[in-house]
Amino acid sequence: MSQAMTKPATGPFPDGFLWGGATAANQIEGAYAEGGKGLSIQDVMPKGITAPPTEGPTDDNLKQVAIDFYHRYAEDIALFAEMGFKVYRFSIAWSRIFPNGDDEQPNEEGLAFYERVLDELEKHGIEPLVTISHYETPLNLARSYGGWTNRALIGFYERYCRILFERFGSRVKYWLTFNEINSIIHEPFVSGGIPLPRQGLTEQDLYQAIHHELVASGRVTRMAHGLMPDAQVGCMIVAHPVYPLTPSPDDVEQAMHTAHASYAFGDIHCRGEYPGYLLRHFRDNGVELDVTEQDREDLRNTVDFVSFSYYMSICESADASITKGPGNIMGGVPNPTLEASEWGWQIDPQGLRVIINDYWERWQKPLFIVENGLGALDVLVEVDGVPTVEDDYRIRYMNDHLVQVREAIADGAQVMGYTSWGCIDIVSAGTSQLSKRYGFIYVDRNDDGTGTLERYRKKSFGWYRDVIASDGAVVDNGVAVA
Repeated sequence: MSQAMTKPATGPFPDGFLWGGATAANQIEGAYAEGGKGLSIQDVMPKGITAPPTEGPTDDNLKQVAIDFYHRYAEDIALFAEMGFKVYRFSIAWSRIFPNGDDEQPNEEGLAFYERVLDELEKHGIEPLVTISHYETPLNLARSYGGWTNRALIGFYERYCRILFERFGSRVKYWLTFNEINSIIHEPFVSGGIPLPRQGLTEQDLYQAIHHELVASGRVTRMAHGLMPDAQVGCMIVAHPVYPLTPSPDDVEQAMHTAHASYAFGDIHCRGEYPGYLLRHFRDNGVELDVTEQDREDLRNTVDFVSFSYYMSICESADASITKGPGNIMGGVPNPTLEASEWGWQIDPQGLRVIINDYWERWQKPLFIVENGLGALDVLVEVDGVPTVEDDYRIRYMNDHLVQVREAIADGAQVMGYTSWGCIDIVSAGTSQLSKRYGFIYVDRNDDGTGTLERYRKKSFGWYRDVIASDGAVVDNGVAVA
């Protein structure tokens, strides 16, 4: 893989940099029918994003138990503390708080669970970063209301957020309104609770749902600032730089249009209004949104920071005969200069520097990398009689990406922190596999549901502990040293 032809930055990451890890409730908690929890869309997605939903829960859904964080959270948080986490990003399952989504009163057992999680984080001095909605729309809201196509969801979401802010506001400083909000373009059910396949949705349906989510995000951002003056609210988007496949102006223009599709979400969250290129897209495609004056006012409540996931870059071409890349979840065509993971996701550390600079220059808002990591087929072995995983490939991947974060900071971008995705092995969102492992901590559970659920430190566990302890000083421009 090519190296950036620039002078490397020197020294550790900035003081106060928030090092940590990230997970999602539906991929980690389990206990899908305990503690008064209602069904979410995840409970009818036993095969993940890649397969149609089922009518009801099925026994082959690994997320029903996941890695049993619901019962083992204290053990897992202690392991995070051992690595030195400054921050832990987790999501709250909406259907644990409002089982049907449209309930008048919250479920106290669900609130009590997250109180216990916050207790453990405080005990270890770990800052919580809470995602309010992480691909977990209550199933009733999807099937009875049509998900976010229905304006009624704004009010249900507002009620949900008010309870969270009132109960946890004195304990949580950092909030994210929606996980990867721009993914609704590609995955309307998982991202927007819309019970129709993408090809069955008109542009009108899709963008009206998007509008409702954006209005809800703006409305609760205002609410958060009123109820919690010291809190910071961020948006969260899938980040992927878009490169033209060739220098052809046609390819450059196609790359611009693809980039606009994701820029729009950040532009609205940061600027408080629809950008001109998106308004043109509406005119050209006959989209006429139902937008009220209250909606416009709500949109003007802009976020305090921009958070994002980063796994890959994509290429675009105006040549319709070129095959799209099957592995890259955000589409695009394969980049012939890049290697790929075992799941076909192309690996581009330098793209992270590119996107950080791009977002900083575009929005001038602090940035937070809240997902980045490598899904791989790990093999548990014994070293000196201790079970572990010799995951040098993960260390190399993360090291190379952190080098580029450091370079972007040296370029002048303001980066708040970095939370690696799946800091402990979790159930994959895409395929509902446990064999696609991201963590620094191995969880003994297999795709067939067998296993002891015991936790084991991987080699990367010690490496990341050293990264945090040194404030990034051990991140190396050459070969990663574990």
